[in-house]
Amino acid sequence: MKKNIVLFVLFILPIVAYLFFASGVNSFISLPTITKNIPDVSTWKTIDNKPVTLTNKITILGFIGSDVAKHRGSIFNLYETIYNKYKDFQDFQVVMVLPLGTENQVQELLKLDIEKLGTNKGWNFVFASPDEINTFYEKLELIGKLDPSLATPNVFIIDKKRNLRGRKGEDKKGKPEYKEGYDTVLVSDLYNKMMDDMKIIIYEYRAALKRNNNATRKI
Repeated sequence: MKKNIVLFVLFILPIVAYLFFASGVNSFISLPTITKNIPDVSTWKTIDNKPVTLTNKITILGFIGSDVAKHRGSIFNLYETIYNKYKDFQDFQVVMVLPLGTENQVQELLKLDIEKLGTNKGWNFVFASPDEINTFYEKLELIGKLDPSLATPNVFIIDKKRNLRGRKGEDKKGKPEYKEGYDTVLVSDLYNKMMDDMKIIIYEYRAALKRNNNATRKI
């Protein structure tokens, strides 16, 4: 009996797990577009004075407003749940939008939090005036709004063509579903919803690379 259990754990269980995840990948459909061709952030100031663009990048876009310390827990959740899994993809990045004047707060966040977690490669912080941030956010055409500090707990998935992606239509049970962002306060939302949707985006690009006979290129 014990021998059979060992054999099951060593051989059967991995096969079952593989089939489960493989079937999930094969059943992926394109993640719906919520808003097409959102504006770029390439003209805004950055923490290291290097240009940042949303074009040709898979981007996690966030707004952490003027009170950076308030969002330390959310940054930790995003880092551990999503960023750690995709940080090695060369075309993946995180872009956080903040009002001008918060640069020192971001430097402190980098030093006390993000750099202690590990690498900060692909983390970008861009700064603009409140009016510019509000105008940019309005063009995302979202239901959710920024709070008075120009922040939201939600982050958003932007594809390489600067389309905001999410859930729109019916879920697997046939019930209406709409999801434009992912709540960084709730690890369950990041892990159960955003992780699944990121897998779809990554799968889309891998499939496109294979169609172009370029499967060895990193996304």
